Amino acid sequence: MDLDADAAYLVLKARDARFDGRLFVGVTSTRVYCRPICRVRTPKRENCRFFTTPAQAEAQAFRPCLKCRPEIAPGPGLAWTVMDASRTLARQSADWLDDHAAGGETPRLSVLASRLGVSDRHLRRIFQAEHGVTPVQYLQTRRLLMAKHLLTDTRLPVSQVALASGFASLRRFNAAFAENYRMSPSRLRGAASGDEAPAAGEALTVTLGFRTPYDTERLMRFLAQRAIPGVEQVEGTRIRRTLRAGVIGAQPAWIEASFMPASARLQLRFAPELAPVSAKLVGAVRRWLDLDAAPQAIDDALAVLPGSQGLRLPGSLDGFELAVRAVLGQQVTVAAARTLACRVVARFGDSVVTPWAGVDRCFPAPQCIAAAPVEQVAALGIVRTRANAIVELARAWPQLSQRLAPNQPAQPLIEALCALPGIGPWTAHYIAMRALSWPDAFPPQDVAVLKAMKRLFGSTTQREADTLAEGWRPWRAYAVLRLWNSLEITP
Repeated sequence: MDLDADAAYLVLKARDARFDGRLFVGVTSTRVYCRPICRVRTPKRENCRFFTTPAQAEAQAFRPCLKCRPEIAPGPGLAWTVMDASRTLARQSADWLDDHAAGGETPRLSVLASRLGVSDRHLRRIFQAEHGVTPVQYLQTRRLLMAKHLLTDTRLPVSQVALASGFASLRRFNAAFAENYRMSPSRLRGAASGDEAPAAGEALTVTLGFRTPYDTERLMRFLAQRAIPGVEQVEGTRIRRTLRAGVIGAQPAWIEASFMPASARLQLRFAPELAPVSAKLVGAVRRWLDLDAAPQAIDDALAVLPGSQGLRLPGSLDGFELAVRAVLGQQVTVAAARTLACRVVARFGDSVVTPWAGVDRCFPAPQCIAAAPVEQVAALGIVRTRANAIVELARAWPQLSQRLAPNQPAQPLIEALCALPGIGPWTAHYIAMRALSWPDAFPPQDVAVLKAMKRLFGSTTQREADTLAEGWRPWRAYAVLRLWNSLEITP
């Protein structure tokens, strides 16, 4: 986003939440930078410096505000305008660094440059031009902000915070924190919540921000209709679910996500077993619940479609679970697919201890289903061709899962899925839509979409629907949700 300082100051004065996560202000008199929604007294115009990322602010020696907490701001989201090739590569590089921030090693940009088909030098140059900082500065800011997040919201020992945030050693973490924030981690911890150590086995809680409007009711309804008993439970504005070993952490675990609409925040509570992968979990939850979406841009692009503002694209925490559900849902109702999924969990899933009754089973691991005879899967009441598709999907999962990393392109995954028996284009596009959180998915030959578009626009073929949907790029997945929803409210 190109910044006009005078316009940015008007955003700050208005505390416009639409720019949250896309605009930050550094105040020269305090050397602190804030989100535009910060409730402190508005600084004088001459004392303000404006940035598009926290990394830019920290590169100019500003430290994050302890009140508005830049670390919980929503991400920038997908740009609505068509970007040139260099900007696209720079954004992809930033996404890649985000995904690797929690790792203990510094990712090599040359690896990404080779994958993108450009030189390492060229990628560094366009990264600096787009983001205003070097890749190393960007990566360090991401890690420091995650550390600040964990220090503020949890009582994890500082040594665990350092490792969970991607620092290879406590010494490096302490040095980087003191240099950038001019205080020690323990001082920040004391100012935020006290120095007491966490009790053994105590759950951890962190806070995440999102942009408004957010149609919480519609998202919850979508998830509740598809929740597998024992695995997931949706009540009001709260979601509880289990995670099998290998999805986020090395052990089976549980999480609880509670929306706080009035404050545009989400409270995420999770099992202590996930403490070492806190940063990875936070990123996964942000994608799962679409917390980084830019609702104004999406709603403006889909203004011709019925539906409330702030619709979100439900993602997935477990790509394999989502893929199996997609196969089970072929040519049956949502309720029937849920019943079949429940049988799969009962037969192949493992037990897990959680704080709640009725949330005590993990979805089966791919290797468990891969080892099962097709007849055993079909005996659950699943059509044999679909049972075979599920077993083949499980056997191919080690290769498929590599295409499910965040920000991976959708087409290679779709092609790999379509190469499997029993998986057609609709199923492959639906899996990409939710497992990859692909915002421009438009599953072909979707009966409900075609029916809704015929009612709304008179289109009668997939080709006509595709032509109409071109105007909804790159938000066609949100258009699909609006079209599905329209059938519930159209007489």
